[in-house]
Amino acid sequence: MSDRLPPWHPDRFALRRPHLAVRGRVLGAVRRFFEERAFVEVDTPALQISPGMEPHLQAFATDLTGPWSDDRQRFYLHTSPEFAMKKLLVAGVPRLWQLAHVYRNGERSETHSPEFSMLEWYRAGEGYRTLVADCEEMVRAAADAAGLRLFSFRGVDCDPFKAWRILTVPDAFAEYAGIDLMATYDGSHDPDPAPLAAEAARIGVPPHDGDRWEDIVFRILFERIEPHLGTGVPCVLTDYPLCMAALSRPKPDNPLLAERFELYACGLELANAFGELTDAAVQRRRFQDDMDLKERLYGERFPVDEDFLAALEHGMPESSGIAMGFDRLVMLCSGAERIEQVLWLPVAGR
Repeated sequence: MSDRLPPWHPDRFALRRPHLAVRGRVLGAVRRFFEERAFVEVDTPALQISPGMEPHLQAFATDLTGPWSDDRQRFYLHTSPEFAMKKLLVAGVPRLWQLAHVYRNGERSETHSPEFSMLEWYRAGEGYRTLVADCEEMVRAAADAAGLRLFSFRGVDCDPFKAWRILTVPDAFAEYAGIDLMATYDGSHDPDPAPLAAEAARIGVPPHDGDRWEDIVFRILFERIEPHLGTGVPCVLTDYPLCMAALSRPKPDNPLLAERFELYACGLELANAFGELTDAAVQRRRFQDDMDLKERLYGERFPVDEDFLAALEHGMPESSGIAMGFDRLVMLCSGAERIEQVLWLPVAGR
C-alpha cells in the first residue's frame, strides 16, 4: 500500500528513514577515510562536452546558450567525473576524491537509478593494486559505521572483515564456466567471436546473431559468473582482456590483459578500477574505435573531449583511479533491497 503513496508522503518516507540514517553514517566514514590519507575533496562540473565514451552508455543531452546570442552548444550530463578529475591530476593534485551525482539514461532497476551517487578517487604515482587496499579499508569502515559485521543481499552473505578473494577474469571463466577464455581471444580490439560463441553454446549460453566477442563475455559473466562473486567474502575480479580495457593501460608482464579490476560483494558490483592510461595517442584511437562501435549499434556518437586529450599530452602522471557506486555500498550497509530505499528522493517522483 505504501508504494502507492508519493515518495514525499510521511508514511512512505518513514520507511526510508532507517536506510537514510545509515547513509549519513557511511558518508561520515568515507570522509574520515579520505581526510586521514590526505586526499583533497574536489567538485567538478556535471555539464561536459563529452559524457563518457563507453559504447553502451546512454547520456542526457542539453544545449548551452550564450546570454547575448542565439549560439547553442551541445553539452551532456556526465556519466562519470573521470575526465575532469584526471585534468586535476595533470594540474598537480596528487590525491583527490569526489562524491558526484552522475547521470545514465536508459538505466532503471532495483539496483540502477538514472541519477545516482558515484564515489571516485585517484592516486598519482601509485598502482591500481593500492586501490584494492583502499577498498578493503573503506568498506570495512563503512560496515563499522553501520554497526554491521556481515553483508546480506538477496539471500547471499558476505563478510568484509575476512580476507578478500582476488580472482582473474580468465580464472573465473575456467572455474565457473569451464571455458579457456584466452584461447578464444586473438588480442585485437574486436576479436573474432566464433570460438567463444561455440564455447558459450556448449555450456548452454547460446549467442545471439550479431554478437561481438565482448557481448558473449558479458553474457557469460552475467549468467554464470557474477552470481558467485562476493559470496562469503568480497571478490576482486581482475586482469580483463585488453579489448575491455576502457581507459586502463596494458599489464607490463602480459599486454593481452589490462590493469583493471571490479569489486563484488553478495553478487553485486560495487566498483571499477584502472591503472590509468596516460598515452594520448592510444587513448584517441580507443575513443575512435568505441564511437565507431556506438554508431554501428545505436546510430549516434559522442564528441571527444579534446581538452582531456590535451591534458594527457601535457603529461598526466602515472596514476590509478576507481569509481564506486556509493548508493550500492549504502544498500549493503543498511540492508536495503532496492536503490530507491537509500535515496532521499528518487528521480521523477518514483
